[in-house]
Amino acid sequence: MKRKDFIKNTGLAAASLAMFPTSNLFASSSDTKVKVAMVGVGLRGQNHLELLLKRHDVEIVAICDIDERMLTASKELIKESGKQMPQIFTGDIYAWKKMLELKYLDTIIIATPWEWHKEMIISSIESGLKYVASEVIIGITLQDHWDVVMAAERYKAHVMMLENVCYRRDVMAILNMVRQGLFGELIHLQGGYQHDLREVKFNDGINAYGHGCEMGDKAWSEAKWRTHHSIYRNGDLYPTHGIGPIAQYTNINRGNRFTNLSSFSSKARGLHNHIVNTCGENHPNAKINFKLGDVVTTSINCANGETVLLQHDTNLPRPYSLGFRVQGTNGLWMDVNNGIYIEGKSVKPHQWDNAKTWLDKYDHPLWAKWSKDAEGAGHGGMDFFVIHSFIESIKRNLPTVLDVYDAATWSSIAPLSEKSIELGNQTVEFPDFTNGQWMYRKPNFAFNDDF
Repeated sequence: MKRKDFIKNTGLAAASLAMFPTSNLFASSSDTKVKVAMVGVGLRGQNHLELLLKRHDVEIVAICDIDERMLTASKELIKESGKQMPQIFTGDIYAWKKMLELKYLDTIIIATPWEWHKEMIISSIESGLKYVASEVIIGITLQDHWDVVMAAERYKAHVMMLENVCYRRDVMAILNMVRQGLFGELIHLQGGYQHDLREVKFNDGINAYGHGCEMGDKAWSEAKWRTHHSIYRNGDLYPTHGIGPIAQYTNINRGNRFTNLSSFSSKARGLHNHIVNTCGENHPNAKINFKLGDVVTTSINCANGETVLLQHDTNLPRPYSLGFRVQGTNGLWMDVNNGIYIEGKSVKPHQWDNAKTWLDKYDHPLWAKWSKDAEGAGHGGMDFFVIHSFIESIKRNLPTVLDVYDAATWSSIAPLSEKSIELGNQTVEFPDFTNGQWMYRKPNFAFNDDF
């Protein structure tokens, strides 16, 4: 199959996977369960594990992690669920490769540090799996993203990045409004990752959470690996929470595409100040020169004329906000002030309406149908939807609604922003991972009220 034909076919939400025969795939059946392996059962992996254990259509057959503390916690979750204990793979950093030798797997869910995602995705595909789910992001370098795309095409596999914010309730209500034309023609959009992560980046697992200064081998959980990226890299290192919903609003890869971007980085002060203020200026980590600017701003152009602004802001004191703004010829929504204004329909001219009235009225059918099932799921329920969509795609032998081209496009903003900053804020061309098929692929996200 030629690459352009593969892209066209997998981009159709109703396309069948009959073209990808495998003994691991099956039609939807009440008595058939998706056999899931998990690599990485740390705090994020355990979120997914809890959701999967509640499903009657899933069997966890294998889990892998090198952290005994996390494995113990995961085994406790499994025991509490009453489900059968899966095979455990541990002992060295490549134990997951042994797990991939299991012949009865239907899929794997990857929730490991970023630098492992590309290798694990490709190895999973090469092992014969036709469905692979990965936590964000999917690669470090731009070449990583191309490698994942080409592997998925070569082996006719489906790679879904588990970008949960696409399923956030207000985000989906706004998507409903966009599709019904409430905002008119879209002009400008904003989003980002604006989240004080100093408590995550420095944590020894002993002192009160958020009051440590440790990273690397002395640290616990994400602080073991995530903080290193702030030392050696400067760019928008975590763009997908902001760009995923924006891509749905603007039909990126399905009638529209990103054409180029430029990025700017502020000076770096936040992480150093945290160490000094928390542990003193004589702490060894106070001598680290952090490369990541405290606020990274990225501007993106779209083929259809919209502009996008992303911000990455994780090292300074601030309340959480993804900073969404959706603005069109008829009005706009901004999440930071919980406001919507629609010309001619808002209560008063030039004054914000409280967004709740609009969001309740245009609640997406997916949330209307599954809100009870989503109760208690992580991140306000949106974790339920992203896992549900992935599992239902497998059961129905359908392409995932978030596909490998979405994953590569959204995630590649990180290395592209690094390149722009390195080149003195130059505008850099955005690669077209669809090889021109974005012009013919149709929007497919959240049209089906099942998943």
